[in-house]
Amino acid sequence: MRLSSFFVAILILSLSGCAWFQDAIDETSDWSANQLYSEAKEKLAEKNYEKAIEYLEILQARYPFGRYAQQAELEIAYAYYKFEEPDLAIAAADRFIKIYPRHPNVDYAWYLKGLTNYNPGKSIVEKYLPQEPSERDTFTMRAAYDDFEQLVRLYPNSSYAIDAAQRMIHLRNNMAEFEIHVADYYMRREPYVAAANRGEYVIENYQRTPAVPDALVVMARAYRIMGVDDLADDAIRVLRLNYPDNPDLALLDDPRGYDKAQKDSRWWKFW
Repeated sequence: MRLSSFFVAILILSLSGCAWFQDAIDETSDWSANQLYSEAKEKLAEKNYEKAIEYLEILQARYPFGRYAQQAELEIAYAYYKFEEPDLAIAAADRFIKIYPRHPNVDYAWYLKGLTNYNPGKSIVEKYLPQEPSERDTFTMRAAYDDFEQLVRLYPNSSYAIDAAQRMIHLRNNMAEFEIHVADYYMRREPYVAAANRGEYVIENYQRTPAVPDALVVMARAYRIMGVDDLADDAIRVLRLNYPDNPDLALLDDPRGYDKAQKDSRWWKFW
């Protein structure tokens, strides 16, 4: 009885060892560069980005030279972007730009960098609390803007240039609106100098954005509260001249009444 149990145990260990050995076999060991690239593209089409990344990394390691290696760098940047690994996606795009600056698809590398910063993925807080795009931190917005600007400047005839330019407008509007969110926060907390400075920053750096009239309103309110009436009057004069139909004009003579009328109903905000 003991002997038969011993043989059963040996048999089980042998079978498990065979299974482990089969799992350890590299299915790609005899694949050519072309096959690795084709299989990776197939996985990308299936949205199996993790497997695509695996095949592309193997391709880069085994065949570091040639057209497949060059294209693999771009494909892996895209796969990381779709797999929501923005840092790795940007690093791969940067490598491609540095190693292949004259490659015919280098404009796409700039575009992909911009897209990755444009859509950096949501944090845990953003997944559960609603947030406007303009309320994001401006670091990734500025990075995306710079990437798209490089694309448009260096490759004005690129097929991605028009879309990049449109995204730049959207980013610029959001960055300006972010400054207004910060200024409103300061107005509620009463460091009025900081609020006025944010308004001035928008006027100086984000002309022709929808945030400009809001910046003038913030400046007028802050200066009026601080008793700097000449600067408040200047802001109101510019607002009336350029935006005569702005509804805030009727409220600016009474900052306390303005604050009451503009009471924020979004209770979930941290600000």
